[in-house]
Amino acid sequence: MEDLRNKTALVTGASTGIGAAVAIAFAARGMRVAVHYNSSADAANQVVETIRAAGGSAFAVQADVRDTAAIRDCVQRTVTEFGRIDVLVNNAGSLVKRVPIAEFDDALFDEVLHVNARSVLAFCRETVPLMRQQRGGNIINVTSVAARTGGGPAAYLYAGAKGFVSTATHGLAKELVGDRIRVNAVAPGVIQTPFQDRFSTPAMLENFRAGIPMGRLGEPEECVGAFLFLASEQLSGYVTGQVIEVNGGQYMP
Repeated sequence: MEDLRNKTALVTGASTGIGAAVAIAFAARGMRVAVHYNSSADAANQVVETIRAAGGSAFAVQADVRDTAAIRDCVQRTVTEFGRIDVLVNNAGSLVKRVPIAEFDDALFDEVLHVNARSVLAFCRETVPLMRQQRGGNIINVTSVAARTGGGPAAYLYAGAKGFVSTATHGLAKELVGDRIRVNAVAPGVIQTPFQDRFSTPAMLENFRAGIPMGRLGEPEECVGAFLFLASEQLSGYVTGQVIEVNGGQYMP
């Protein structure tokens, strides 16, 4: 994947889990990486240190993805640091809270949609003009198997928000293809990350595992290949508007 060398990536939600694994993998292929985080500064700095210790180039950048001004600043800081953005990975997201429908309220709706859906469009809005100036770019959104299945217990809002991301990926791919900007998505299944530690009980995880043909949960590193494939023009230059499922067979379109 020599075509990734010396390109710049902004990876949101890159302090832990899948985002951290992707940031480290990109840097290992010679990319310069902006490691975005919301509140986990120590974890983000550890990712940066790991990249730099291996001879790579990275820096950490904080932004609350619910704040469009902060998103704009995050993008501009990345450009100031590296001069351009070739690949945007919209990975930041959160289930926020499992809530039965009888306990649903407007504030929770706004929180889940802002974090998981609006933030994706906001990062795209700030990045697309730069990619147009560069005469090309690559956007990789992160959706979820929940977009296909409706999600786990009381996760319908998160599933719906991720469904929005999947559908928006198709629409953006059509809109931006003339600008030589490819837009795709990766849909992870149940991956062993701090996300699951926070939102899923051991009983839930065992139930999820039982429904996966491969018989186990995934690891963040097992998602990395899909991102490398989509980031590489050499490997996926004729691929746009697609959602790659990485779920151990839990869902088969």
